Parts: sequence; structure tokens; C-alpha cells
Amino acid sequence: MKLVLGRDDLASAALAAAREAGADPERVDIKPVHKASRGFVNASDVDLCELAIVTVLQAVAHGKPVLLLPVTTLGRHQHQTLVTLGGLSVADVEGHSVGVRAWSQTTGVWVRGFLTEQYGIDLRKAHWTTYEGHHVEGAEDPSWVRRAPEGTKLPADFLAGNVDFGIMGNELPADDRIRTAVDDARAVAEQWSKDQGFVPVNHVVGVSEAAAAEHGPAILAAYDAMRSLLTAQEEGGPVALHPVGFAGLRGAFTKAAAYALEQDVIPRAVDYDELVERTCTALGVPPSRLGG
Repeated sequence: MKLVLGRDDLASAALAAAREAGADPERVDIKPVHKASRGFVNASDVDLCELAIVTVLQAVAHGKPVLLLPVTTLGRHQHQTLVTLGGLSVADVEGHSVGVRAWSQTTGVWVRGFLTEQYGIDLRKAHWTTYEGHHVEGAEDPSWVRRAPEGTKLPADFLAGNVDFGIMGNELPADDRIRTAVDDARAVAEQWSKDQGFVPVNHVVGVSEAAAAEHGPAILAAYDAMRSLLTAQEEGGPVALHPVGFAGLRGAFTKAAAYALEQDVIPRAVDYDELVERTCTALGVPPSRLGG
């Protein structure tokens, strides 16, 4: 049983629990963790894998054998990830160029959702550039999105002034010229989460259908161990930063799915209850067993 998890503490907890449940688990170390997504989604080359939530939605929409295990491995606010070098603000996105690593990158989906819902931006009136393809085979960029020349990277393109705005999370370069396009972005992000009742979750855990059939007890044990760890670490506050369980992730997934459909990231609507049913059927458990 092969696992890919970016956080050492979650990986250790999941490995120990799966081993105690009778499996022979192995952690596959892939960094950055998103580089494991393509092999997992399209070839099931590992059994349990950390995934961006939009990758889960795309995989299900394209008929891939991927199940959601409702554990948040990376929860964070996202408004601060829209950045610029000059005097532009979020109100100036229309008519200007915006770079994002991939159209299906979860951070980009959240930010574009904020742009339309909070700021009234027409996404088609901005000039979008992507730098990578999708993790899910069969997914393509919309016709109104441009792909950068092969070998071009967003951070360098952004610093060179080739795009006016960039959407960047962990890949944000260090440069004193960079400023957030949303004024008081952290405060705006916190207020958004308070209003919505959830954080714009980034990464969760996926399980292959084959693994659910072969390693069901070990997967459930790994879920329990990760849930216990994250629950113990939760610092409180108005919303959970790392929600666990189907009920805890419903808000984030439902909103992300709506944004993804509006942005032509997924080819069909994906209802959250479809994800719940797929997982529970494969593992042979009721939703309540996984916090739902």
C-alpha cells in the first residue's frame, strides 16, 4: 500500500495506523507533492495520495477511479495570492494580463471565483496565461486562455513584467516590489471565511478505487489517525483551517465545484453528495463513519 502525503506528521500517523490494521504501507516521497497527482489520477500508481480539491473534482468529472477521503492536508486563505508589481489593484484585472501556473490549479480557481463573486470581474475580459497542463488526462484549457511558450515559468514571467498580475501561492518569489492586488488581503480573506463558514481548502486526500477494495480497513484506520492529529492541532477560531469529515468539507467542495464549472475547469457539474456516495460505497461504510 503506497501513500503520498506532504506533511511528515500526517504521513507518520497514517503509516502507523495502516500498519496496525494489517497493511504493509510505504510512503513515496514526491516533492512538491502536487507532482504525484498525475500518476495517481491517471494510472493509480499509488493507493492514497494528497490532492488539490480541484484535481478531485476534475478526476470525478472525467470518470477517473478516484475517491475522496475527507481529510484536509492544506487549508489556507487565498486572497493574498493575487499579486502585482505596480500600482494596479483587483479592480484593474479586466483588460490586463493574469498568469496562473495551471488553469486547474486550486488557488487559481478560488481567486477567479473571488474575482467574479466579490469584485464583479468578467473573467473573459482579462488576458489569461497558463504555464502547465492539467493533472487529469482529457482536461483542457478553455479556448479563451493562452498557454505560455514551452519552458516559460510564471514567477520569472511575472518579475519580468510580461504579465500584469500573477496568482501564486508557494511559488511566489521573494521581491520587495511585489504587492497584493487586494488591499488588506489577509483581513478580507478572514472575513470571507467567516461569512462563508469555511476556509478555501487547497489539499485533501484521494484514494484509488482499487485501494478501497483491497485495503479498506487500513484506509479507514489512516483516516482515523489523521483526523485525530488534525483535530488535536486545531487552534480554534471562527472556522476550522483543516476540516475533517464529509460534513466539514461540504462547504468548501460545493463552492469550489461551482467556481470550477463556471470557469470551464470541469466539463459537468459535480455534486458533493456524489463524492460522498462514491467513497462510502467503495469502502462499504455509511457517511457517518467518515464524519458525514
